[in-house]
Amino acid sequence: MSQEAVPEQLGADAPKGLLQQMEELMAALTADLSQLDADLQSSADRGRADATGPEHPA
Repeated sequence: MSQEAVPEQLGADAPKGLLQQMEELMAALTADLSQLDADLQSSADRGRADATGPEHPA
């Protein structure tokens, strides 16, 4: 009975270059998501301020 080696994690057999690329992509994705969250938060804040401003009394 032979067992095939199946790595539990990507790092088990992946070359260092691939791991480095993955880390860089994850860092870029995290930064993009953080910026998107900040943009959405500021848009929501402006929306609330506009809805209760002088033009749109609550």
